[in-house]
Amino acid sequence: MTKYCFSKLLSFTILLSCLLLSATAEANTVTAVRIWPADIYTRITIEAEKPILYKMTTLKDPERVVVDVEDIDLNAVIKALSDKVSESDPYISKIRVANFKPKVVRLVVDLKAEAKPAIFTLTPAGDYKHRLVLDIYPTKDPLMAMLDERDNPLQAADVATNNKAAQVVTLPQSTDVPTVTVDNNTVAVVKVDEGAKAVNTTATTTTGNVVDSTPQTSSVSPQNDTVKDNLENKPSTKGLRQITIAIDPGHGGEDPGAIGATGSREKEITLLIAKKLKAKIDEEPGMRALLTRDGDYFIPLHMRVLKARKLQADLFISIHADAFTNPAARGSSVFALSEKGATSASARYLAKKENESDLIGGVSLNVKDPLLARTLLDLSQTATINDSLKLGKAVLGNIGEINKLHKHHVEQAGFAVLKSPDIPSILVETAFISNPDEERRLNDSAYQDKLVLSILTGIKKYFSTNPALAKTKIALD
Repeated sequence: MTKYCFSKLLSFTILLSCLLLSATAEANTVTAVRIWPADIYTRITIEAEKPILYKMTTLKDPERVVVDVEDIDLNAVIKALSDKVSESDPYISKIRVANFKPKVVRLVVDLKAEAKPAIFTLTPAGDYKHRLVLDIYPTKDPLMAMLDERDNPLQAADVATNNKAAQVVTLPQSTDVPTVTVDNNTVAVVKVDEGAKAVNTTATTTTGNVVDSTPQTSSVSPQNDTVKDNLENKPSTKGLRQITIAIDPGHGGEDPGAIGATGSREKEITLLIAKKLKAKIDEEPGMRALLTRDGDYFIPLHMRVLKARKLQADLFISIHADAFTNPAARGSSVFALSEKGATSASARYLAKKENESDLIGGVSLNVKDPLLARTLLDLSQTATINDSLKLGKAVLGNIGEINKLHKHHVEQAGFAVLKSPDIPSILVETAFISNPDEERRLNDSAYQDKLVLSILTGIKKYFSTNPALAKTKIALD
């Protein structure tokens, strides 16, 4: 009997050991990888079944970022990351994926120029599992560069002249001259095997290795061409300063927004409408528009606010397409910020859902932005909110002429994207994308044009009784 019990105990112990070893040996599984390239930054996302352990290092000469993903298998999904790099990506030239050691997969991200990486993990949100996010930012924010050019035209002209002087000139091998003139500037020539080239040297800086880096708060901005268009002076009505309107297409990139009955994605609808609204505003004398995003990439909610403030916008209009569990829900709505709570349960629900965009789109909860804290703690927003309500009423009245209104008054709630203390801001829910009929209309170009004209008419009506005041330069540093 004792021998039998001992045998059973031994068998149980062996079985338990095997189970424990099997559980220990089971590595994390990558289920999806994505790359979102844009001029403002490029995002790499790795999605897995379990929390992702990682270590990041930055290397120089050449510029690259090395990420070791621990306790993970080198499966076909993560291998495919290399194939997702676009030739037009402004920051990444290629990605190499291989086993560094057992259960450790190494990603080597070769960069086209010096950049600022930010890495962080996200817990499951929306339809996503655990994610590791690597953002590659430029060392110089394109938006700030354009603002510097606008504010310091003489300095910008000097830079342009120096850039011309530094261009490379190739000469025949038989040429034997110490200098060459380019656009009235003399530059040195150095002989090389294939001929002679004009050479301009610049100093480089070297940064140390970064391990387990937390994300750096970086101001994201529109693509360079868009920023240039926004900052160029265009003919305006004599005696009136130019009015600037920030248009914010909701969602983007990792955050698709609401999904329609036939698969339409809110992020795509809002971008189409926002671009059309920008074009119409730019046609108006004395008015110009800028987009918080002009492509399919994600921007945190607070950065949309800060971008509008940096460009000293007179108005901020966020474009969305609502969704509800009941497909019969329909109608357009306009919302403004509330300091005292939502004006209805539906407004509270919508604000909560829209504010979750940061979790779905991918913002580390560890990021602390002192400027944002000061902005949101500014309790002198009463006048701005009153102006937002006036703007919202003007826009809502005109939208009501082309579509049924969900509510016949401007509602209020704590939308994070509307929390600018000095810019009248509204959120326009153009229609319910979850309603099949309204989803069809939102995808119709003719209806989009009518919608855009109704919003523009509301904007002009607002300014007819609330003229834009002179803007003082905002200190954001």
